[in-house]
Amino acid sequence: MDREMAFWNKLADKYSRRPVGDEAAYQKKLDKTREYFKPDMEVLEIGCGTGSTALAHAPYVGHIRASDLSTRMIEIARDKAKAAGIVNVTFEASSVEGLDVPDASVDVVMAHNILHLLEDRERAIADIHTMLRPGGVFVSSTACIGDMMLPLRLIIPVGRWLRLFPLVKIFSVTELQDSLENAGFEIDYEWQPKKSAAAFMVCRKT
Repeated sequence: MDREMAFWNKLADKYSRRPVGDEAAYQKKLDKTREYFKPDMEVLEIGCGTGSTALAHAPYVGHIRASDLSTRMIEIARDKAKAAGIVNVTFEASSVEGLDVPDASVDVVMAHNILHLLEDRERAIADIHTMLRPGGVFVSSTACIGDMMLPLRLIIPVGRWLRLFPLVKIFSVTELQDSLENAGFEIDYEWQPKKSAAAFMVCRKT
């Protein structure tokens, strides 16, 4: 865990300055997510990075609790919230496993670009299901590397062994769908702008 935190802390400032790779796709994901929001909702974001998505959604919900493993990412996110005068987003540094979230206490959970970075996505998805109220919504965007080009699938384990990459799990869109459905979610919406892009899914707790 310390190794992963150190990796993302080192990357945080550069990451915060980097423009979104596909702005049109990002905006479409924001718009689609907002279709599920209501003004009084309690939202949890796991793996919030430097807070851009949480801050973009803040005007549409009651409160967002946003967490990330990287302490430096959280520092940057808090600075951005303060500069923008946004007060209904609470940022905290925590691993996914370290979050203390009462059962059935949140309306929406967001997890963007994080499920493939977890040691045990099955456990994380099951925990998210437990956190959500009945009918609650889980929104995720995940790099399903198992469907991507073979060179990438080969490079990642080597880079991890050389300590150049963080933990990255390789699985397919179908395997992710199975994980979600096995946990009790119903996939309500799914979109992937291209095969090499992250799979965006909106699921409901049935």
